[in-house]
Amino acid sequence: MSSKPQKIAIVTGANHGIGYETAVGMAGAGYRVVMACRNQEKAESAKASIIKRLPSASLDVMAIDLGDFASVRGFAREFRATYTRLDVLINNAGVLLYSAQTNGDGIEQQFATNHLGHFLLTALVFDLMPDDPASRIVSLSSIAHKAARIHFDDLTCGGNGGRAYGQSKLACLMFGEELHRRLQASGLKTRSVPVHPGGSDSGLFDEMSRGQYYFFKVLSPFILHSNASAARPSLFAALDPAAEGGIYYGPQGYREFRGRVGKAYRDPSTVDSESAKQLWQLSEQLTGQAFSLETPVTNPA
Repeated sequence: MSSKPQKIAIVTGANHGIGYETAVGMAGAGYRVVMACRNQEKAESAKASIIKRLPSASLDVMAIDLGDFASVRGFAREFRATYTRLDVLINNAGVLLYSAQTNGDGIEQQFATNHLGHFLLTALVFDLMPDDPASRIVSLSSIAHKAARIHFDDLTCGGNGGRAYGQSKLACLMFGEELHRRLQASGLKTRSVPVHPGGSDSGLFDEMSRGQYYFFKVLSPFILHSNASAARPSLFAALDPAAEGGIYYGPQGYREFRGRVGKAYRDPSTVDSESAKQLWQLSEQLTGQAFSLETPVTNPA
């Protein structure tokens, strides 16, 4: 009797930090993990490190720059040429910038990378996911979403990088929520689960000023947790049968920086379905990609 085919997971930004630990967890759970990373040299090094820790790990490295929509489409083509199914998509990768930057299409870089790139990736591979409660799309938000709003009239947030980061992470949460609503409306069993990792020194803080960076380093042992702990909400959302679609999960400790995984605080703005629909429409417009659950894409251009 033949064994069941190995389940497939994509983890974006899997070469370091939370993404690396998430890839370890998914590989440990028996998944073949596609490490979707921008820096191929670092990704190969991370792959070797994981195999050293977990010799049974099944890992592939594929190139993707989430801030470059042509790169996202190239990744989707390569993935579809290699695999016939996708069981779990973990939209993990992110950038945190303290200066005003745009991508090649003139879109604020953090919004493009953290949200739009993942929106496009999800649209291009969604139809490969079995209609099953074990199929999961995990979207990483952040506690930074709490003070944010979507600046539909100016995605650069006036050039304020910190404000733009919060906006991008609010968008990730709103996308996870709206995707859940659309899955339910379509009668599909796939679960969209937004999470946040709490606080960890995951490499996102490299663009801080010297003063901010050292201040953060002094406080971090008291308020943050390890990348392995920060990956637990993602792994819970991806693997645990108890993880419900549309429920926002994260650490339960002081100010949600760390602690056991449970239901997280959601800013009231995330339940504004009209804004979520507007964000979805804007995302389709900016990526040039319609995303309909009724008519999934099969051949990314």
